Amino acid sequence: MPVNSRKPFPVVRLALLTMAALGVHGYHFGVEDAEIYIPAAKKLANPALYPFAPDFFLDHEHLSIFGNVLAGTSRLTHLSVDWAAFLWYVVCLFGMIASCWLIASACFTTSRARWSATLIITAVLTMPAANTALLLADPYLTARSFSTPLTLIALGGLLQRRYAFAAIAAVLTGLFHPQMVAYLAVLAIVIYVTEQSTARAKQPVPAMASAIGVLPTGFNLKPAAGAYREALYTRDYYFLYNWTWYHWLGMLAPLAILAWFWRGKLRATTAAFSMLSFVMIPFGILSILAGGVVSSSPQFDNFVRLQPLRTFHLITIVFVILLGGVFGEFVGRWRSWVLPVTTGMLALGMFLVGRATYPDTPQIELPLASSPNAWVDTLLWIRGNTPQDAVFAVDSHYLRERNTDLHGFRAIAERSSLADAYKDSGAASLFPTLADDWKQQSEATTGLNHFTASDFQRLRSEYPAVGWTVVHGAAPAGLACPYQQQGYAVCRIL
Repeated sequence: MPVNSRKPFPVVRLALLTMAALGVHGYHFGVEDAEIYIPAAKKLANPALYPFAPDFFLDHEHLSIFGNVLAGTSRLTHLSVDWAAFLWYVVCLFGMIASCWLIASACFTTSRARWSATLIITAVLTMPAANTALLLADPYLTARSFSTPLTLIALGGLLQRRYAFAAIAAVLTGLFHPQMVAYLAVLAIVIYVTEQSTARAKQPVPAMASAIGVLPTGFNLKPAAGAYREALYTRDYYFLYNWTWYHWLGMLAPLAILAWFWRGKLRATTAAFSMLSFVMIPFGILSILAGGVVSSSPQFDNFVRLQPLRTFHLITIVFVILLGGVFGEFVGRWRSWVLPVTTGMLALGMFLVGRATYPDTPQIELPLASSPNAWVDTLLWIRGNTPQDAVFAVDSHYLRERNTDLHGFRAIAERSSLADAYKDSGAASLFPTLADDWKQQSEATTGLNHFTASDFQRLRSEYPAVGWTVVHGAAPAGLACPYQQQGYAVCRIL
């Protein structure tokens, strides 16, 4: 996005904000969706890893250059993938804050409003975006860490009619996250139609349909069945009828306020502010309509995974930027203490939320040989003391155990495992061909922490590749367990 030539790009200030954001929101390796993305990068860096059931993360990898970027960085710098991920996280965090500043610069004429917008969005980066299961920015590295700032840069190019610039940013967005670039295409059409004539605005159905092309398997008008239906319906936020009144409020209230921004002719705002406020309204309404359609009948089950309501990720980011700028301009102008106090309170609130989410893990998880988190430390022992081709059985519900702090087995242990009930169900909900394997494998290890030696033998007969297990609790009688520490046991299944 171009910057006003009279105003130098504030690299130092944005870098300082990035460091502050790192302290407030933290960094966590291999948690949540990173359990899908990081193993793909590690397998590209070392093909010997994950010989068993790699499709649960490789199906995502085929649609994104994320894994190649991480693996390539690791090879080029001779750093581990873990360190490459941390460094890219810091770069992406800077990119996120900088792209928000650039949007604010396009929408506001005063430095006060621009920095108010930037400070407030920085303070709340890890807040949820409506009921989309997305945060504005994740405290861990995934493809969205790259695609979100690139989307904002493309949006800025569209607002300033720098179409070639916007196209380059959009292409890069698509290389990292094809699903997100489909939403950007919808927004581009809304902006184009608005600029031509709002009276002749048409619903950009072709662009929404283009999202189909970025997913690998077929779409048809029939209800989901069997294991795929079970995996799909684990994501209740896919279905609009599951949204509660406060979810609806979080979705509709920003649209109402954006409508006021559009009509209000507020001080210190630009034409881009008015345009951006307006286009988010039909963009959001179209998403709600599309979400209502795909949720209206089981016949549309195969289209639910397009997740049209995820557009509210971008809408929420834009809303917070614009609201932050207006707040700073109208409140900060007369009471200079209000902005730092407000920003500080927001940052403190987000810090406390982060600590409640990851209570047993350091705020910033640097890639070290050990961890104060007992689960993570066990996985690091597995990484250093078991064969690379080892296949593990882990209780399929391990991610819901408090001690894990949402850290994924594959990403940290660098070993294959049978499918889990939560993250792998997400992969199965997007890629139906994985559903049967997901259901069989996750059911086979349900309750594994209480298995007896005979249960492990039954598991071994069902899955001969499985030769290891990690148990949360006492070591099972009859198994050789070379690691028994901090409430965990790592054992051979012979």
